[in-house]
Amino acid sequence: MSDRRKSRDGRFIERVGFFNPIARGQEERLRLDREAIESWVAKGAKVSPRVQALLKEPEAVAAA
Repeated sequence: MSDRRKSRDGRFIERVGFFNPIARGQEERLRLDREAIESWVAKGAKVSPRVQALLKEPEAVAAA
């Protein structure tokens, strides 16, 4: 999650996953920590439309 009061490339409050749209072969494309995301949403965070779509993907595995 990033703080909307900071610049786009500013500090993160907490990293809840990553997405690599150009992953090839065995490279990991998507990793999401669903528990952390749900926790932030419960606190009032808003999920972007792109993240909502990524959450619906079957390969969206939980972060270790």
